[in-house]
Amino acid sequence: MATSEQLKALLKSHLDADDARFFTIVMQIAAQEARQGHGKLATELKEFVDAAKLKSHRASTIPLIQPRGELAGLLSVSYPERRLSDLILESSVSERLHQVVVEHLQQHKIRSFGLSPKRKLLLIGPPGTGKTLSASALAGEMNMPLCTVLLDGLISKYMGETSSKLRVVFEAFQKTRGVYLFDELDAIGGKRSNGNDVGEIRRVLNSFLQFLEEDHNESIMVAASNHADLLDFALFRRFDEVIQYNLPDASLIKEAMLRRLSLFEIVDFEWNDIIERAQGLSYGDLSKACDDAAINAILIDSKKIKAAEMLKALKKRRSLSESQ
Repeated sequence: MATSEQLKALLKSHLDADDARFFTIVMQIAAQEARQGHGKLATELKEFVDAAKLKSHRASTIPLIQPRGELAGLLSVSYPERRLSDLILESSVSERLHQVVVEHLQQHKIRSFGLSPKRKLLLIGPPGTGKTLSASALAGEMNMPLCTVLLDGLISKYMGETSSKLRVVFEAFQKTRGVYLFDELDAIGGKRSNGNDVGEIRRVLNSFLQFLEEDHNESIMVAASNHADLLDFALFRRFDEVIQYNLPDASLIKEAMLRRLSLFEIVDFEWNDIIERAQGLSYGDLSKACDDAAINAILIDSKKIKAAEMLKALKKRRSLSESQ
């Protein structure tokens, strides 16, 4: 059941017409109910929130944009419908992302006091833990385009050209409000102290740091890296939030698998054995393992997922993950 503090917060957010905060609290309550075994109630709460957000989304759509000219080779633009509630994340990560959404939806209040909402996020952690999906969900939550920076178009072998292209991208932040994703940031943000570094890469990083410092607009920038240890130290202090993503623990493993297999009947699962076999796998690996087991069930005209098939699929994914 909702706590007294949550009930008061729900009422206050309703009176303030703060839909984002209202939805966040409802999703927190749903998560608590799910952990207490009240799955049906948790699902119903989530469906209510999703329906309300979809209605709001349709009522306030923004004009579609697509990059033209030089930007066409530097940005890929999409309009995600994914929401943060669709992701399975550690509660600390989820809360920090929701806070970013709340701050941007009420940024007029924050700016009236001479402050700014958080808008430069650095997401670090192992591959497959939800960093790129989080950028997509942030865009979906705020009904903004997701503009992914294309590294193959950005990085040039010609001296000075990459920095010039970076400037074009940062200028786009100002012209078109959106969520701008720099995936695999270590490609341009590696440590300048590396012995195998070359002058041009150092110049690109210096330009990137300068653009970050001078960037003051209403777009959100999300940078993601699987290798935080490779990033130059100067990058970290240029971001408003540095969020660590981790591999799922036992409770999140179970939640992720149950959600992925929600259309199937789970048979004779000994969850301790399943979770032990799944430890150390990413969310991406877990999803693929569940898909493997589901496809095998479909091929034999069954909607039942048996423990043996699930264990086999997890073993396969672990082997593939360790070989990469």
